[in-house]
Amino acid sequence: MEQVKVDGGTGVIDTNSVPSQPELPQSLRIALATGQMRRPLGDTLRPLLDLFADGDYQVTGPERLAEDRYLTPSADWPPADVSRVGYYRTAIKSGHRPVAVVLETADAAVILDGHHKIAAYREEAILPHLLIISPLN
Repeated sequence: MEQVKVDGGTGVIDTNSVPSQPELPQSLRIALATGQMRRPLGDTLRPLLDLFADGDYQVTGPERLAEDRYLTPSADWPPADVSRVGYYRTAIKSGHRPVAVVLETADAAVILDGHHKIAAYREEAILPHLLIISPLN
């Protein structure tokens, strides 16, 4: 678990509503797809965190999704790109653990990135691996 501060954030991701799926830089997409997250997580996730409003946040993970936890999609569900889901299914079957990113507030846990990954995990009957970002304010 890490506490991170966003200072000079754009506020594109609103923690008070279901945000739209953000566009992430390729380097972060690759890290999430491979599950190879460098620490500190705040540095690795900085391009995403800079889309939040200024404030203090907690970042945890990667960790497995709790079985009783409900996730709210921020894009179409189920994902339409079945070939992408198939790509992640193959990766998961071979032992890789791609990571999805979830914004958790008092009201909901919203998938910011990883709809295809979560769909692939579900099709393989394996609990998804998540990075969870929560506002502390």
